[in-house]
Amino acid sequence: MSDEREEVAAALRRVREEVQRRALPDERKEALPAPGARGPDRTPPEPEPPEEPMPSPPDAAAVNAAWEAGVAPPPGLYGLLFRLFDRVLRPRFEAQRAFDARQVQLDNETLTYLGERLAATHRHYDRILGLYGQRLSEIDERHMILQKELVAHVQELVYRIDLVLAEGDRGRLALEFALEDVRTRLARLEEALRRQG
Repeated sequence: MSDEREEVAAALRRVREEVQRRALPDERKEALPAPGARGPDRTPPEPEPPEEPMPSPPDAAAVNAAWEAGVAPPPGLYGLLFRLFDRVLRPRFEAQRAFDARQVQLDNETLTYLGERLAATHRHYDRILGLYGQRLSEIDERHMILQKELVAHVQELVYRIDLVLAEGDRGRLALEFALEDVRTRLARLEEALRRQG
């Protein structure tokens, strides 16, 4: 039983020495900061990656310039036929031109909307990623503080275990001394009984 205690005590001493070796200097119990609070050991933020260039939006200038293009009537006989067909087909051509004009306006508005929407989406996700990165930094800080707390707690436990083992050894020594005293007294009694008998 004594050998087993000595092995446990030796193992606990090795653990204590390892913890003391790993422990950082001047670390005692610190209160955990509130979420969002900046601690003294705040890890520096990582550098932001270089911003990648955004793709350029499609160029609508050619479409905008082409939809208003009108055809001048040619001179001569072709011009007369053109004006005749133009008078007959003008309502249909005007309707097509009006539709084309509205289509070009819709395309321009769609391009503007998509650009604004993509910019708003990027701003939204940049804000969310920023908050997420800040939260991860806070979590890292709290883990470091908890790690220090754990090391201090383990050191305190090892100290207490050493104290209990020392007290146990002291009690064992007292018991051994008392047992030796009882043996001595018993030996004297036996000697006294032999002399009488």
